[in-house]
Amino acid sequence: MTKVSEDFIQRGLIENVSHEEIKEKLDGESLGFYCGYDPTAKSLQIGNLFAVVTMKRLQMAGHKPYVLVGGATGMIGDPSGKSDERNLLDSDTLQANIDGQRKQLERLLDFEGENAAVLVNNFDWMSGFSYLEFLRDVGKRFRLSEMLAKDSVKSRLNSDAGISYTEFSYQMLQAYDFAYLNKKHNVKLQIGGGDQWGNITAGIDLTRKLHSNQVYGMVIPLVTDSNGKKFGKSEGGKTIYLDPDMTSPYQMYQYLMNSDDQSVIQYLKYFTFLSLEEISQLEKVTAETPHLREAQKRLAKEVTEYVHGEEGLASALQATQFFFGGKIENISDKDVQSIFADVPSVEMNKSDLSGELNVLDMLAETPLFKSKGEARRSVTQKGVYINNNTIEGIDYIVTDKDLASESSLVVRKGKKNYCVITFK
Repeated sequence: MTKVSEDFIQRGLIENVSHEEIKEKLDGESLGFYCGYDPTAKSLQIGNLFAVVTMKRLQMAGHKPYVLVGGATGMIGDPSGKSDERNLLDSDTLQANIDGQRKQLERLLDFEGENAAVLVNNFDWMSGFSYLEFLRDVGKRFRLSEMLAKDSVKSRLNSDAGISYTEFSYQMLQAYDFAYLNKKHNVKLQIGGGDQWGNITAGIDLTRKLHSNQVYGMVIPLVTDSNGKKFGKSEGGKTIYLDPDMTSPYQMYQYLMNSDDQSVIQYLKYFTFLSLEEISQLEKVTAETPHLREAQKRLAKEVTEYVHGEEGLASALQATQFFFGGKIENISDKDVQSIFADVPSVEMNKSDLSGELNVLDMLAETPLFKSKGEARRSVTQKGVYINNNTIEGIDYIVTDKDLASESSLVVRKGKKNYCVITFK
């Protein structure tokens, strides 16, 4: 059986470790470890998924995950990787975000069993501090020269935006999280993205100073495509969230399907639990027959199913078939809006479906046709479709039976030109 450390190295999961000995400990001990998320949105995004999958790997190897949601640090804002100060969130928004992220994390990690994951909120211990107590007990353990040397601070100090004292203090709060979890739960390892290195090492130092305990840090790489673009945003700049109400399973599936050939194999190593042997075979297939996009299909399947379950994957595959001519039926208005979010749409009166709406009159209302005459020619040539069903003649009457969802139908002209018509 491959050791955990060897598997991590072969997958390229380790960017840096605080001590080389942590690799041996991962192979020979059962460690408590943690990873933190500040609730800046009600949903995690697909970029965050890399750390979650890494936590799941460690959990499957017998280590115990502590998932920290930053109810306290979320009020401050982490300056790491940011060129400007974050907007501060009110307590109600923070709580709603925490609740949303908790539901997602409880689906992605195992919260039952011998090494069950534990969800913790740093507001529970930070809220007990007075300002003077924090300065006395924690602040005095930090040296200004060391704090200023952190990359997250240096980059902001040299920028036009600068850095506030609030964000400058963030590393002290996160460092105390590590020290607290070590004392309370015997947590010995913190993992995070590469941009968290400064905060993690601050926590290692503080734990040593407060409790004389040795703890460790490990960071995973920043995920990018072959052009260096940060993973997690679509071509239109939309963030890919794990919440299906914010990003549908279909949109996630298509985002992953669009992974470039140079990046997809690494994504398979990062985001899936496929064996390295199977990934190697997919790499070979991609090199020999890239047009089949077998690696992209497998990546999209594995990640969509992990995040959204079998039902979410099934809906994504069904939606994909719509764009290959599959009949569009028995879906919801919400699904239509999600699947066809990037195509033109028009609204018409629901009363138009009473039995007198000629298909040419309807088509003339869409941006697909410049005139009723153009619509007539296309229908006559069998080149127009309602819900991917060919319109048989120019005398066809559109009724509510043609709706694919509660109030919408989808018109297609030729192979790729779509328009959604919603009847209100």
